[in-house]
Amino acid sequence: MADVVVLVSGGAAVSPYTDPDHAAGRGLAAGNTLTALRRHLLDRGLRVFTAPARLGVGEVRADAGWQGFDDVPVVLPTEMTINSVGTIDDAGVALAAFLRRLAAEHAVTRVDLVGHSMGGLFARAAIRELGDEDPRAERLITLGTPWDGAVLGDAVAGEITDADAHGDPSTTTILAQARAYAAANSEGAAEQVSHRYLREWNRAQTGVLDGIPVTAIGAGYFAAAVEPARLWPHDGLVSLRSGRADDIPAEVLPEARRHAFPDDVHSIFFADAFGLPWERALTWDPAVFAVVDEALGI
Repeated sequence: MADVVVLVSGGAAVSPYTDPDHAAGRGLAAGNTLTALRRHLLDRGLRVFTAPARLGVGEVRADAGWQGFDDVPVVLPTEMTINSVGTIDDAGVALAAFLRRLAAEHAVTRVDLVGHSMGGLFARAAIRELGDEDPRAERLITLGTPWDGAVLGDAVAGEITDADAHGDPSTTTILAQARAYAAANSEGAAEQVSHRYLREWNRAQTGVLDGIPVTAIGAGYFAAAVEPARLWPHDGLVSLRSGRADDIPAEVLPEARRHAFPDDVHSIFFADAFGLPWERALTWDPAVFAVVDEALGI
């Protein structure tokens, strides 16, 4: 069994560094993505750490945005902090540096990685970056990770168009907002979560996950159409097929268990926007937590 669980948030997320004893003192303790999952795993008796992440290069001291946080007691240096709007491989370098810190300061040799959204890609990049170094990944669990592309990336790349929404007002709005957000905020992340980019990136990851059991969890609340399968059904940001890694070849993903939550959305941001309870978001859903528990062997 791994020494610790490390939670990794995704693209455009802001998360404070947390360890089993320290978290943000005001607001959501581990940020709006990971707070509920962290609390659940701590209550299950696990040693849980959250990798710090922010929009742009720098340190994480607070998040003044929606459902943010303040009063972060432990602030890690920039080189150990994920730029959540930057490139996948740069995020992997920062996450690997964070994991090396756990090895040096907490005697961690084995780690279970749980990544939400692009956090799953960041985790894969960090595993490759570490190679044979400690800590080594014991397991990888991904929640809504765009293994094969995201709605955002494919919309920016023109691989998903408004016509593919088939008139569904929710999806039409999501596509328009995705393009606008990417134009204003991305430093590489949006362009790299397209199917076109990830097809080649995945090939470069061949062999990285050998010997590492993977659990891929996808959601698909938005289900107004069935084609194209790259879009439908989707969780607001990632298709169910992509989140489950259904089309990833065995040489890239040799050992995988796949789970679908058709009634869930990508995050509490989407739950809030579409009038759903937060427990219908992948990282706040107790039913998802039960799958995570099983994957972790608890």
